[in-house]
Amino acid sequence: MREPISPTGLDFRPVSPKLVTVRLLERGLGSLLTVAVASLPLVLSLAGPWRGFPGWLAWGILLLTVLITLWRLALIPRQVRAIGYAERDDDLLIRGGIFFQRVMVVPYGRMQYVDVSVGPVERAFGLSSIKLHTASASTNAVLAGLPAAEAARLREQLSARGEAKLAGL
Repeated sequence: MREPISPTGLDFRPVSPKLVTVRLLERGLGSLLTVAVASLPLVLSLAGPWRGFPGWLAWGILLLTVLITLWRLALIPRQVRAIGYAERDDDLLIRGGIFFQRVMVVPYGRMQYVDVSVGPVERAFGLSSIKLHTASASTNAVLAGLPAAEAARLREQLSARGEAKLAGL
């Protein structure tokens, strides 16, 4: 599928589909906490301390929270499919987003260092994340969901290209 803001003639490599499971687990656990907090008005109104609290509002808060949570969780597979990266001669492109699409171009010559990280859930699925640090403090170039071997290869490749570009300046 070709996105409207992607450069012509460039094939983006997708991240691992295992990232869907990782994000569902991470966001699912957080969502359970959110739903539990949203159910408090209903529980307290039914149990007695908040007898005067409108029942329709207590149910409405819980229902709205559950619907928003399910919608956010349902979007995760499509969000992961939208993430990709492409290596060019002079820069790395990272794309993502469904509604608000973004293609970030990180020139190799601007990279200061490449950070590979892995959390406990990612580790269980054999995935890693790469963060690119550039001369700009506002750069937010993160590529999550890479298989560990690909992250290591990409780290070495990007570091080597970055050093080569800096040496040529």
